[in-house]
This record gives sequence, C-alpha cells and structure tokens, in this order.
Amino acid sequence: MPSFSTPLRAQSHDLMGMALDHANTTPSSDVPVAALIFDPEGRVIGRGVNRREADQNPLAHAEMLAIQEALGHTGDGWRLSDCTMAVTLEPCTMCAGALVGARLGRLIFGAFEPKTGACGSVFDVIRDPMVMHRMEVLGGVREAECAELLESFFQRLRS
Repeated sequence: MPSFSTPLRAQSHDLMGMALDHANTTPSSDVPVAALIFDPEGRVIGRGVNRREADQNPLAHAEMLAIQEALGHTGDGWRLSDCTMAVTLEPCTMCAGALVGARLGRLIFGAFEPKTGACGSVFDVIRDPMVMHRMEVLGGVREAECAELLESFFQRLRS
C-alpha cells in the first residue's frame, strides 16, 4: 500500500480540526464522534456525527451518516475513490467495512480505539490482504484532542 501522500499529510491537521469542530454538534446523549468526507477539491460532501442513542439506531455511526450524505456527490453514485474522510475516532469493523465498500480513497482518523478499532488497533479490516480495495490511512492525527473529547464525555456520564 502506498504511504500517505505528503500534501495530504500536511492537510490532515486542518481537516481533523474541521472534524473536531463538527463533533460539537453531536447530540448530548451520544459519544462525540464526527466524520467529514472531502471531495478532491477539499469541499465537504458528507458529514456525520454519532447518533446511535438519539436515533435509537445501531447503524447511526458518524462514518455511516457521512457516507450516506456523500453518495451521489462524486458523479459515480457510490464510489468515493477520490475522497478523503477525517473522523475523530478510529472506525469500528462495521464502519471500516463500509469505507472499503464505498471505495474511499483516503482515511484520516484521530484517536485510536483499543477496544473496537478496525483500522489497526484490534482489527485491520481496511488493510487485510483479502480486501480488494486499498486506501491510504493516517491515524493519530490530533490524537490528544480527539481523545480529550471522548474522555470529557465519559467523565460527565460518570459524575
């Protein structure tokens, strides 16, 4: 798999900053996770925040909602090959599978998820040799800020 391109690596800090800002729109009952999908020109074509509790829907992860919104914006209908996702938390198995299925070009994520992460922490769905689609992946972008967002949420829950 190719290494993460230098121009995108340089942009990753800013793209994650936008995702962190978007995480503030997460419903208060949900874990604050946000995902943005950018087209090749850098325009946001898909956005999502975690809404599992708010919608009472186990599929309402930020990544899934961002993919849903991005569909049809690429001229292909469902392939996001030239697009980049910035998500504040390492995707789970379901979301990683959806990213592969949508043929996402590049993935940037913030905090690693040591319990359910499927992009290198627990599983590595997107780089599994049996997966037909390959994407560039860069994890740990603004990791401390993304982790703090989650830690603050869980501290509020416990108090």
